[in-house]
Amino acid sequence: MQLHFSPSMRSITISSSNGFIDLMKVKVAARHISYRTLFHTILILAFLLPFVFILTAVVTLEGVNKCSSFDCLGRRIGPRFLRRVDDSGQRLVRDFYKILNEVKSGEIPAGLTLPDSFERLVSDMNNNQYDAKMFALKLKGMMEKFEREIRESKFSELMNKHFAASSIPKGIYCLSLRLTDEYSSNAHARRQLPSPELLPLLSDNSYHHFILSTDNILAASVVVTSTVECSLKPEKIVFHVITDKKTYAGMHSWFALNSVSPAVVEVKGIHQFDWLTRENVPVLEAVENQNGIRNYYHGNHVAGANLSATTPRTFASKLQARSPKYISLLNHLRIYIPELFPNLDKVVFLDDDIVVQRDLSPLWDIDLEGKVNGAVETCRGEDEWVMSKHFRNYFNFSHPLIAQHLDPEECAWAYGMNVFDLSTWRKTNIRETYHSWLKENLKSNLTMWKLGTLPPALIAFRGHVHPIDPSWHMLGLGYQNKTNIENVKKAAVIHYNGQSKPWLQIGFEHLRPFWTKYVNYSNDFVRNCHILES
Repeated sequence: MQLHFSPSMRSITISSSNGFIDLMKVKVAARHISYRTLFHTILILAFLLPFVFILTAVVTLEGVNKCSSFDCLGRRIGPRFLRRVDDSGQRLVRDFYKILNEVKSGEIPAGLTLPDSFERLVSDMNNNQYDAKMFALKLKGMMEKFEREIRESKFSELMNKHFAASSIPKGIYCLSLRLTDEYSSNAHARRQLPSPELLPLLSDNSYHHFILSTDNILAASVVVTSTVECSLKPEKIVFHVITDKKTYAGMHSWFALNSVSPAVVEVKGIHQFDWLTRENVPVLEAVENQNGIRNYYHGNHVAGANLSATTPRTFASKLQARSPKYISLLNHLRIYIPELFPNLDKVVFLDDDIVVQRDLSPLWDIDLEGKVNGAVETCRGEDEWVMSKHFRNYFNFSHPLIAQHLDPEECAWAYGMNVFDLSTWRKTNIRETYHSWLKENLKSNLTMWKLGTLPPALIAFRGHVHPIDPSWHMLGLGYQNKTNIENVKKAAVIHYNGQSKPWLQIGFEHLRPFWTKYVNYSNDFVRNCHILES
C-alpha cells in the first residue's frame, strides 16, 4: 500500500502496492489550506490506515487484485462488513456428501475399472475429467476391493497359524527321536524312575504331588524344572508325568539323564495303567476313532465355512476348537485322576504349557470347603478379553438340552493349574456326568459345544468348584499379545493357553523369555537339535 502527496499538496492518494488500484483519493481545495486542517486530515488518515491495510491484505489473499475498480473491491469486501460470508464452499461440501450417500446405498457398476492406488486414481481423474459421482464410485470400489483383500489375507494368516500350532517343530521332533534312540542304547537312560528306595514316596500323602499329562518332552522339562526351582521345599515334590506310548521312551530318557533332585519324578505311559481299558473309557475311544470326529478335527477347516459371515476373531476361536489335541486320550486323562492314582488324596494338576514362578506348596493349605476342584474363575478380571468367559462362550444355547440345563451367564473356570481333592472327588459322579454329556454331544454331531475337554468338565464339575485367588494362575499368554508384563511377573503360574506356544516360532517374542529361562540350552540333546534357533 502506498501514500502519494501531489507536488502542490492539493491531493492525497492511497493505492495498492502494485499501483493498479486507487483505494482512496482525497482532494484539497486550491484556495487555501491551513496547517490545522492538514493536521486533522493526517490524523484521520492515521486512524483509517490500519483498516485499509487489513482489507487490502484480505483482497490480495483472495486474488481480488485483478479487480480494476473500487466497485469490485466493494463487492468483495462489503459482505464482510455486513457479516455475510460466501457459502459456495459449504454448498460444494454438502453436494459432495449427497453424492457419497447416493453411492453408499448403490451398487458398483459391473465392469468398472478400479485403479490400484490413490496416485493412479488422481491420475485417472485428471486425464478423464471424472465428475464427482464417478470419483465416489471408484473410491467405494477401491475400498471394498482392499477390504476383501485384507480380510482374505487375515483368514489365510489364521489358517497358517493354525497349521503351525498343530504341527510339531523340527527341533522338538528331533529331541524326541534322539532321546528315544538313547533309551535303546544307554542303560542309564533306562534306569528305574524313581529309584527303588523312593518308590514309597509315590503314594505318600505327606508329599506334594503334581500331575502332568503331555507328549511334549521339552515342555514337560520346563514345567518340572520351574516348579522345583521356585519351590521352598523341593524335597517335598513328587511329579507324576503321564505320556503316550510313542513318547514314553524319550520322556523317560530325559528325566533319567536330567535329575531334578531332591524332587522325585515318575514317568508312566498310558499303556502302563491297568485301569485304562476300553471298558472304562468307551466314550473316549469313540471320540478318538470315529471317522466323522476325526474329519472334523483333521479335515479341511475352510470347506463349507461362510467366511463372509464371520469375523477373524470368531474364525480363530473355531480353529482353536478344532485342534487335534482335543480328541487325544492324553488330553482327557485329567478326568480319570482319582482312578489312576487311587492312593493319593490331594494333587495339583498342571498343563504342559505353563511356567511356575512361585512356590506352590501353599496350595495344599487351601481349604476347598468340601469342593473337589480349586480353580481360578475366568469371568472377571483386569483383561476383558482373557477374563470374560461365561458358559455362553463355550456352549450352543440354541440346543434344547443346553438351554434347559445350563445358565449362559454362569462363570467359567480354567484348566491348567487345578487343586484336586481326590478323596472328595471319589464320592461324586463327576466322571459319569462327564461321559454322559460327551455321549450326548457325539449324538448331536458336536452341535452342543466344539471346544475340547473344558466344556464337558464345566458341566461335570458344576457345584464342585472352589474359586481360588487369580494371582495363582494367569491365563492368555498364548493368544493375548498385549498381556501386562508386570502382572506376568507377579503371577505364581503363567499359562500359554492358545496357539502361540512359547516353543513355536509363532510365539510372542516378548513373552517367550519367561519360558526359555527354564530351558537347559547347555544340554547336548537340546543343543544338537537346535531348539528355538532362528
